[in-house]
Amino acid sequence: MTNNDVLRRLRYAFDFSDSKMIAIFGLAGHQVNREQIVDWLKKDDDPAFQPCSDTHLAIFLNGLINDRRGKKEGPRPEPEQRLNNNIIFRKLKIALNLKAEDVLEILKLGKMNISKHELSAFFRKPGHKHYRDCNDQIFRNLLNGVQRKYRPNPKGDDSAAE
Repeated sequence: MTNNDVLRRLRYAFDFSDSKMIAIFGLAGHQVNREQIVDWLKKDDDPAFQPCSDTHLAIFLNGLINDRRGKKEGPRPEPEQRLNNNIIFRKLKIALNLKAEDVLEILKLGKMNISKHELSAFFRKPGHKHYRDCNDQIFRNLLNGVQRKYRPNPKGDDSAAE
């Protein structure tokens, strides 16, 4: 999945307006304008589409953590220069204040069943012998589950935002 896909899906799942998106970036100490947000959210084949960098997505996720959990005492964390599904997964887990059981339930909502041991492998350090990369399928199902949990569709339509 691209960073733009993640940004689009999170915006849809939480029903964020452009103003709210700008405010979330601001909570992480980074100013963006409406045009940047709109260009990041455009479909990939749109001529005005702009790719969202790893750093910008990390800033957004740090701002989401601040928005949902409050600012942490001490210096502001530096945004990662390189992201992968595991890092994004961890940041979402922190932002939404999820325990392992909550994450497993969200994955079930996204039609994915994994064990608690498989889940814990995603949050280990990359050098750890039980570390495992979170593949796109699991990550996509996580985002689908987040959407179903935080933006339930009253019509019962289970289709995900694309």
